[in-house]
Amino acid sequence: MNVDLTYTEAKTDFIHKRTAEARRIYGDIYSRIRFVEHEGGFVMKLKNVLIVVKDIERARQFYHDLFGLEMILDNDGNMILTEGLVLQEEKYWTKFLGREIISENNSSELYFEESDIEGFVEKLESYYPEVKYVNRLMTHSWGQKVIRFYDPDGNLIEVGTPI
Repeated sequence: MNVDLTYTEAKTDFIHKRTAEARRIYGDIYSRIRFVEHEGGFVMKLKNVLIVVKDIERARQFYHDLFGLEMILDNDGNMILTEGLVLQEEKYWTKFLGREIISENNSSELYFEESDIEGFVEKLESYYPEVKYVNRLMTHSWGQKVIRFYDPDGNLIEVGTPI
């Protein structure tokens, strides 16, 4: 048994294979590293961020095209992408909540960093010319360049240069 695997390697094997062997080998490692030591104690680690989408395949393609995110797991209406982004189909989320989804509610945003932000803007405008902007490329007073826009389902996205 190789216990010198990184967390990412163990998690990827655990998720992808889902075999009894993977659970036996990685289960204990996986369960111990979901918590982060903090000031002598342990705090829970944020694992995923879920966004609601109308068309899961369209959303998967959008996040792949622009950010290079790959699908890790597809659970029929719930899809986990790399970097911890989870896509949840609206019809299931509405059923869970018993409420309507409010698109473009501006109460949260997904934040990505990109060194070549001008190149990113070109790619965004090439792949998705119909994108709805909150603000086009701008520079904050502290020097960071950012752009904000909505994904096809009204989820707010910010892309900025590293600070």
